[in-house]
Amino acid sequence: MLILAIDTTSPSGSVALLRGGELVSEVASTEAEPYSSRLFRDVERVMGAAGAQMPDVELFAVASGPGSFTGVRVGLAAVKAWAEVYRKPVAAVSALEALASQAAANSLIAGVADAHRGQFFAGLYERRDGRLQRRGDDVVMPPAECFAYLAEQAAGAPFVICTTAPEIVRAAVRGSAAAGVRVDAADPALAPAIGRLGRARALRGEVVDALTLDAHYVRRSDAELLWHDSK
Repeated sequence: MLILAIDTTSPSGSVALLRGGELVSEVASTEAEPYSSRLFRDVERVMGAAGAQMPDVELFAVASGPGSFTGVRVGLAAVKAWAEVYRKPVAAVSALEALASQAAANSLIAGVADAHRGQFFAGLYERRDGRLQRRGDDVVMPPAECFAYLAEQAAGAPFVICTTAPEIVRAAVRGSAAAGVRVDAADPALAPAIGRLGRARALRGEVVDALTLDAHYVRRSDAELLWHDSK
């Protein structure tokens, strides 16, 4: 199975091509250039490095959020178009699950990302028989509330945190309900992890099409918040 995986949820976006579970080619970027202009160039680079063409792709795997509203929209719009044109299935993957999948822990792992505005995105996952299963909802909360929520979902069991912002998270964990929890650094290039998780979803039949692919924002957009506040 040839899989094109895309992550546009953070400034350090990435694109990867996988054959089965093996990485074939990858482009990771920290450029300030908008996704709307660089995504298609990055996809061309990944496909060209592998000598592949878009019709060869059998599955699109994409980070559906949470993260940058603009980034998520750009990534999903591109994948929707490709899935429609080439009539191929899509596996939508939470960026938090992609973070959690990188941890070496065998039990409970929390994927945590900096949501800015003094908040974190977070989700707790349990690894069972090699598969991650979410405990509770993915959330966006201020640090103290976030780590209290994760501790509550863990119900007293030990867990680790996997994040691309380890120093920020370690500082926030101190003095919280999750004090003492181990914080592991994750690779910010999430596309390979998204591709592998997408492949596992496809093998279980958990795929969607262009019409039903949807975003997993977790946090409401600025427009929604302004509209709510003005009522």
